Amino acid sequence: MELKTYAITKPDDMNLILGQAHFIKTVEDLHEALVNSVPGIAFGLAFCEASGPALVRWSGSDDELTERARTTMRELGTGHAFLILLRGAFPINVLPAVRAVPEVCHIYCATANPVQVIYVETEQGRGILGVVDGFHTQGIEAEKDIAERKALLRRFGYKAS
Repeated sequence: MELKTYAITKPDDMNLILGQAHFIKTVEDLHEALVNSVPGIAFGLAFCEASGPALVRWSGSDDELTERARTTMRELGTGHAFLILLRGAFPINVLPAVRAVPEVCHIYCATANPVQVIYVETEQGRGILGVVDGFHTQGIEAEKDIAERKALLRRFGYKAS
């Protein structure tokens, strides 16, 4: 077996959700969960089927995001993993619905940060072991950082003024 990493490349304004599911129905159910969570949401999703023809199954509401999701998952090629790319919406807006999809087994990360996927490759195939989400911790927040965090949450509308 070989331990490898794969960097998901994306623009800074794009969020992603990387997870694992277990059935071909995943693509349609995730699509429905996303459009029912945020009307007019821009997204692309792709799912690596792990049996039968072992295809990258896909759907989306935005051509660029959908193509990027398809290409990324084709390159990564880890069985039963899915990738959702979002623009103009945050993972927090859709995660409850994504988690509620019956086929979803695990969410590895939901982030706008750079992501490296740690995976193993065996003679049978590939599987995700985990992710590196963002950067090494640089310190402990100070009073100024606390004020900035609180202001950001209020600016985004996640906390009352």
